[in-house]
Amino acid sequence: PNGIRYYEMRVGGGAMPRPGDLVVIDLKGTIKDSGEVFVDTFGGSKKPLALVLGSRPYTRGMCEGIEYVLRTMKAGGKRRVIVPPNLGFGENGADFGSSVQVPPNATLEYVVEV
Repeated sequence: PNGIRYYEMRVGGGAMPRPGDLVVIDLKGTIKDSGEVFVDTFGGSKKPLALVLGSRPYTRGMCEGIEYVLRTMKAGGKRRVIVPPNLGFGENGADFGSSVQVPPNATLEYVVEV
């Protein structure tokens, strides 16, 4: 109903996180139209993102749509997620200080692993 679509790449076997839980995730976010990557913590020396579920402001590259999907993921799970602009970065877009900026009203595609 909220426009988020996701596809299970791997179903986890652990517990689902609850608000207030510390969650450590790997995240790769791309702008769906251009394919430009604006966040990627997978691989090599990159550090995963640690966040408290339900806390604001969001950590780098995160958006409301990803938090929504995390609530139903289990530890060890991996999903491909399509986030509509209203649950992404909306009318303002986003600038994470890298060479890639998320334009206004962009649909986002993520791979997220808990």
